[in-house]
Amino acid sequence: MTQIFNFSAGPAVLPKEVLTQAAAEMLDWHGSGMSVMEMSHRGPEFMSIYQAAERDLRELLAVPDNYKILFMQGGGLSQNALIPLNLLGHKPAGATIDFIHTGSWSGKSIKEAGKYAKVNIAASSTSAVPPQAEWQLTPAASAAYLHMCTNETIDGVEYQPDFSDARFAERVLVADMSSHILSRVIDVAKYGVIFAGAQKNIGPAGVTIVIIRDDLLGKALPVCPSAFDFKLVADNESMYNTPPTYGIYIAGLVFQWLKQQGGVAEMERRAKAKADLLYAALDADDFYQNRVARQNRSRMNVPFYLKDESKNEAFLAGAKARGLLQLKGHKSVGGMRASIYNAMPIEGVQALVDYLNEFAGRAGK
Repeated sequence: MTQIFNFSAGPAVLPKEVLTQAAAEMLDWHGSGMSVMEMSHRGPEFMSIYQAAERDLRELLAVPDNYKILFMQGGGLSQNALIPLNLLGHKPAGATIDFIHTGSWSGKSIKEAGKYAKVNIAASSTSAVPPQAEWQLTPAASAAYLHMCTNETIDGVEYQPDFSDARFAERVLVADMSSHILSRVIDVAKYGVIFAGAQKNIGPAGVTIVIIRDDLLGKALPVCPSAFDFKLVADNESMYNTPPTYGIYIAGLVFQWLKQQGGVAEMERRAKAKADLLYAALDADDFYQNRVARQNRSRMNVPFYLKDESKNEAFLAGAKARGLLQLKGHKSVGGMRASIYNAMPIEGVQALVDYLNEFAGRAGK
């Protein structure tokens, strides 16, 4: 059987070890006589799963004690509404939300936030992050928070802000890290809120992780639905309503797997090695093109284009025949995209590189 490597941007590849364990525990979790899908979310069995997942994620990201970790529903996209609904209640009418626009997902965030507040696009580019010194931020007294998508899944733009910028000291920073969370070491304490949909680098679709500083709880607008009020969710240990229990269980297995692999620092080392290997093949000549500035190329989501796009269908057919799946780019931008998340082994990237070289006629070079 051909070895399959799934380059989907999400829902995405999961570690085989995790899938194997989940399969073994499907009918009977640890002698309980129940599948995790059948458990009461308030029962001792599931509470032990939830608490382990929360504890392991806190350890992996070195989340400070003054931050809460919430396991929510709705996906990262829903947070575009839930963030303003939860953070604007303590701000005077007319407060402005600043955005760094670097691609499709930050664009969606801007559109959604505009329903609740005035928005200011402090910087905009979908191929390179504008120099931070040039960001036109709202004066701190009038700013609600600064929102950034630190890895654009569709456009392949990745960055980390320069925290030496003195303007950040007075601001709440909100980061959508959906497609690169747990792939690089971050300082959680620099952010007010971090959120991430699970289906890219954590687990199956249906879970959204929110990491929020304690002092930002209890700031919701009166119209915020109770089930999405971060303080109520935090006060009830993510159990205010029935959470996505099976998704949390799988996420917990992924967190255990990450710890066994060496943690986030090791994932960052592997991510760099995989990305360097793939970008080198794309840059070997002009047969393929990546249109993102080198300093902002994503290590997780690699969009690329064939110079002769009439060959796109042949490229995808050949890739599928070799077990290289889900390489078609997002419909909004076209081309190709290889998502190489934590669970993608370097062998998969090497198989893709071999095919890139073969299709470009580089055999033996």
